[in-house]
Amino acid sequence: MVSEFRVGVITSTHGIRGEVKVFPTTDDPERFRSLKETILRARREERVLEIEHVKFFKQFVILKFKGIDSINEIEPYKGAELWVTRENAVPLEEGEYFIADLIGLPVITDEGKQLGVMKDVIQTGANDVYEVQMENGKTVLLPVIEECVLSVGTEKGEILVHVMDGLLD
Repeated sequence: MVSEFRVGVITSTHGIRGEVKVFPTTDDPERFRSLKETILRARREERVLEIEHVKFFKQFVILKFKGIDSINEIEPYKGAELWVTRENAVPLEEGEYFIADLIGLPVITDEGKQLGVMKDVIQTGANDVYEVQMENGKTVLLPVIEECVLSVGTEKGEILVHVMDGLLD
């Protein structure tokens, strides 16, 4: 099980007082409002930074870290990734899962056959789509709807699906 999640990437500095513009890689940028600290991963450095304040600008999150008070101190971190621990991650509702926890799980049909392994989750807006890598190297796309995805058991370590007519054609 994954213990850390990437929530953003520093794209540039913002002003001269040490703020940065962050492109959020989380599905809910508002989560930054309640985030107290983040793990900064740069080329040769990893450090925990306490968040002093948060603002929003267009599709970006503007962050100010405690103890970093000038553009010169933050400039070297352009392109660095921001991560959170599982403990600092957004609490999940029942039936919700972190994508990182699903990747690599076996996908089993309701007939008891292994269809393949979870490769990715595509977020379409209407419903998610599971991208499953089959043993023959082909990929099958399964819509995450009640008729198709029967259960997601990360505790059990597998995803149970019903392959609807036409999905393997």
